[in-house]
Amino acid sequence: MHRVVALVRPVQSTFELGVAAEVFGTTRAGLPRHYEFEVCAEAPGPVPTTAGYAMAVAHGLEALESAGTVLVPGWAPVEAPLPARVRQALRQAHARGARLVSICSGVFALARTGLLDGRSATAHSSRAEQLAREFPRVRVEPGALYVDHGDVATSAGAGAAVDLCLHLVRRDHGAEYAARLARHMVLPPHRDDGREPAGEDEFAALLAWAEERLGTPLPVAELAARLNVSPRTLARRFADRVGTSPGAWLLSRRVAAARTLLAETDLPVEAVAARVGLASAVNLRRRFRERVGTTPGAYRRALRAP
Repeated sequence: MHRVVALVRPVQSTFELGVAAEVFGTTRAGLPRHYEFEVCAEAPGPVPTTAGYAMAVAHGLEALESAGTVLVPGWAPVEAPLPARVRQALRQAHARGARLVSICSGVFALARTGLLDGRSATAHSSRAEQLAREFPRVRVEPGALYVDHGDVATSAGAGAAVDLCLHLVRRDHGAEYAARLARHMVLPPHRDDGREPAGEDEFAALLAWAEERLGTPLPVAELAARLNVSPRTLARRFADRVGTSPGAWLLSRRVAAARTLLAETDLPVEAVAARVGLASAVNLRRRFRERVGTTPGAYRRALRAP
């Protein structure tokens, strides 16, 4: 069971937290349950909310130590600093292999960890300029509903959190399961706003097909041919759907797969590189340092340290 832990703070948005709870924490008749959902805070106890009531939070930052996904459902006010303990807990969770996800203003918390430096991210249109100004090393994509790098994902406004959360479910468990969940929530599988055609599962199927073949060459022309579109059209679809290019998406998935193999196997670095399609240990080390901030060997040692 994949554990999703939401890190909340005063004053917590009930809608942004509710989106995550609906997607990851609600048991639905006829649908297998793949996620466990928990809420934690830096200081457990009553946490005020935007709805005027306080919610009781039982868990502290230790809950992040076993999370598969750490979700930050908003960060208000956005100018609030990130406490050192919270920053350390988020970075340690990421280094251990957890996926970090922000909803709306939560991107400001992720930006303060440094994990978005040199990478693209999105934010609510009213905050995009501020995000770009305060964090010049983050490439802000204000037109994207969400941006997913595999290990770190951000969404635009609170409504876009629904799109991002369903995208993560689609990535974790396939387009069919995500579509069934969306129908149960009386939502379209993809937003029908001119950016993502409603009911179009071909793109999700392409991503799943590519992830199953990361160890093989996957030229953009071949990916485009599977959708019967031109490489330029494919690039636009990638930009709209995942906020990046086909090549950058493939690299993010290959690095994510390498992290899993380093954590769960004793394969030599050269073998890991071959399995995820990065050709050589030298290339894996270079790409790994760019994306994760350390070497494959150091990453494996850190995971296995007592």
